[in-house]
Amino acid sequence: MAALFDPALPSTDGDAEETREWIDALEAVIEHEGPERAHYLIEQLIQTGHRAGINIAYSATTDYINTIPVDQQATMPGDYEIEHRIRSYVRWNALAMVLRANRNHSGLGGHIASFASAATLFDVGYNHFWHAPSANHGGDLVFFQGHSSPGVYSRAFMLGGVSEEQLDNFRREVDGKGLSSYPHPWLMPYFWQFPTVSMGLGPLQAIYQARFMKYLQDRGLTQTEGRKVWAFMGDGEMDEPESLGAIGMAGREKLDNLIFVVNCNLQRLDGPVRGNGKIIQELESDFRGAGWNVIKVIWGGDWDSLLAQDKNGLLRQLMMECIDGDYQNFKARDGAYVREHFFGRYPELAKMVANWTDQDIRRLNRGGHDPRKVYAAYHAAVNHRSQPTVILAKTIKGYGMGDSGEAQNITHQQKKMGPDALRGFRDRFKLPIKDEDIEKLPYLKFAEDSPEFRYMKERREALGGILARRKRRVDPLPVPPLSAFDTMLKASGEGREFSSTMAFVRILQVMLRDKAIGKRVVPIVADESRTFGMEGMFRQIGIWNQEGQKYVPQDADLLMFYRESKDGQILQEGINEPGAMASWIAAATAYSTHGVQMIPVYIFYSMFGMQRTMDLVWAAGDQRSRGFLIGGTSGRTTLNGEGLQHEDGHSHVLAGVVPNCIAYDPTFAYEVAVIVQDGLRRMVAEQEDVFYYITVMNENYEHPALPEGAEADILKGMYSFRKGVAAKGPKSPQVQLLGSGSIFREAVAAADLLKQDWGVAADLWSCPSFTELARDGHDVERWNRLHPDSKQRVAHVTHCLASTQGPVIAATDYVHLFADQIRAFVPRRYVVLGTDGFGRSDTREKLRHFFEVDRYWITLAALKALVEEGALKSQVVKEAIKKYGLNAEKPNPVGV
Repeated sequence: MAALFDPALPSTDGDAEETREWIDALEAVIEHEGPERAHYLIEQLIQTGHRAGINIAYSATTDYINTIPVDQQATMPGDYEIEHRIRSYVRWNALAMVLRANRNHSGLGGHIASFASAATLFDVGYNHFWHAPSANHGGDLVFFQGHSSPGVYSRAFMLGGVSEEQLDNFRREVDGKGLSSYPHPWLMPYFWQFPTVSMGLGPLQAIYQARFMKYLQDRGLTQTEGRKVWAFMGDGEMDEPESLGAIGMAGREKLDNLIFVVNCNLQRLDGPVRGNGKIIQELESDFRGAGWNVIKVIWGGDWDSLLAQDKNGLLRQLMMECIDGDYQNFKARDGAYVREHFFGRYPELAKMVANWTDQDIRRLNRGGHDPRKVYAAYHAAVNHRSQPTVILAKTIKGYGMGDSGEAQNITHQQKKMGPDALRGFRDRFKLPIKDEDIEKLPYLKFAEDSPEFRYMKERREALGGILARRKRRVDPLPVPPLSAFDTMLKASGEGREFSSTMAFVRILQVMLRDKAIGKRVVPIVADESRTFGMEGMFRQIGIWNQEGQKYVPQDADLLMFYRESKDGQILQEGINEPGAMASWIAAATAYSTHGVQMIPVYIFYSMFGMQRTMDLVWAAGDQRSRGFLIGGTSGRTTLNGEGLQHEDGHSHVLAGVVPNCIAYDPTFAYEVAVIVQDGLRRMVAEQEDVFYYITVMNENYEHPALPEGAEADILKGMYSFRKGVAAKGPKSPQVQLLGSGSIFREAVAAADLLKQDWGVAADLWSCPSFTELARDGHDVERWNRLHPDSKQRVAHVTHCLASTQGPVIAATDYVHLFADQIRAFVPRRYVVLGTDGFGRSDTREKLRHFFEVDRYWITLAALKALVEEGALKSQVVKEAIKKYGLNAEKPNPVGV
């Protein structure tokens, strides 16, 4: 065996003979009893040293060589040469589709270099590891690196899943014949499962997807044993906080169904990832410290003989001395440069390659391009237990592109290759393309009776068939009727006050007790259960923990103690909104990935939901998620004591930009019940690809009963709450007051002031969704524009206000933009009050006065609008300012 110690190397050893004896003893253990026994003895020595007070530093990194020794590599089955030919065709087609797209329509973009570096990593997975759903296997889940999508399309084309016309329409989707630039389930619902190109979201979602699979298994909802989650990402992507942010959780939860493959081509978009360092070593330290199994695939098989000759460790030492900027340079230059600047640093190493040609040195490959090394790593990963695994595969960005981009800083943006570069690519991969055809960029396919095509089909059939395509529909579930929430539809009664948050929690309890859907409900909280009044659920349904509860909880003697359980239903994510959102997405797409309908309900401070995790919310929309997001303590003024960073005045504006997010800001319990029940109908029974954002408040007040026949208009976003009657009779000045959430109650109070103090009749309109009203209005406007000869449609807002009189005043606890979005559909003067500006701490009354949305400011706005319409004299406004003690010189809250 190779020596572990060389006394000829420089050393500060004070007793080399004693050191030699220890090394000899260790070598003997390794040789006769194996590495596991040697590892055990070393651990015992370290523990003894710690007990003796010796500060033994922990090193989370190993030598810059492959983790799996040559003699421990699993042997790759199959036909190596056929797989190489298949991979070469896939490489060419991926390159050709991007080049053809940009030749025909300059500026479309696309990426060649990323897949060029990852082709082998994908190919080995397709041929040997990635299971499709079948009678014997539930199917693996693969999060593909977004910039490598051309390679996925290329392989699909060769198997008949994508047409040549579609390849030619890469990034041209408007006419329905194209292919998405990246993995987009919304646009290609039968092809992609997970959107990943927003960097960092793939790794984060993969972790929580793997964890949710454990949840499903523990709760007996579906069988996930043996299924793996594979996530592919680049080394540059690992700088995104989301990429590494949850790896500690994955290690803690022992997610051995999770495999990360980091394509370490040493380059990000504009240059080296760690020019002055070593990203693979850095990532090894990060992941091993977080409890992961780390497998490094750095050197290809061509290096094996050189490493076997490295008896004194000098080659390994040099591999550590060179930094990533050096390694990038080596692959951008020729073999002579590597001979001089790598091997030439030490005469002993220069002698090792003295008889090699420059071309031999140039061909020294990296581990990520050697299918045998990749296979060995994948084999070890899928068979590893009790830890997640990360494979750090060293590759070359733009592999095969030659002088047009291989290992060059410009390679990520490369969209063109000249004839010489194309011929070089063809020759390198031995492709059957004639010189006269090279610039035509022909797509390559194997004949269906060829050994290669049969091999591709056989390998996939052995793994269950075509890799999993997302399911669109599963067996529908019956949902509870509206009458199931009867207690929320009735008036709460005089003096019986509760918040809309508590109303939702009671509705949630009805859902949990329902025989058809109860087990499918997944309550998710980010460490705020008690804030939302959910602590009663701890004992009722338990908090999921795959290890159960190994301790006696501090509050075990209480009725509502903190109960963790292996079959618990609540996902308690800790102070971790992105993680909670990733869990929600995993549950919200379980119908597609697992064939099981789940109903995730993620409850959060509204300020820490949309704002903090908007990138994930957008991905949820792309991924066709179905579930409920509940923004608690919403509005700029309802969470009165917390201040600027806690008070939400814009989450509804953010929610409104996601096309399939249905957003509501209800005031009363019956509104919440109607909205939730209809959401269940649409998402669970009818399986629409929508999800709901519902804001609720922590402010206690009485709740009226559901007005008869109001359900449909509640869902449309606006309904008549109360008709106004003034002391002066039918000829009284009239106004229309609109509102939502907590501020609608201020509008109700303003209507009373207008009647009592000014003789103005105010009709009250509750508007649970200004967003749905705006969408309806824009849809009607578009239809009318395209159908000028048909009977013109009327927007719901316009319809509601058509038979009313007077100006329209809207007030909400959100920025002006929220209610202002329906302006085009309001048929008369429209005045909007909102809470623009930063929040601050104070009482609700003070805050609503400060932001000018309380009953007095609403009254003033109504009187001013009536004056402008000539219904009242101008002095009324001055009288109101004086009567209500309003400061006319008060600074605008936006700028304060």
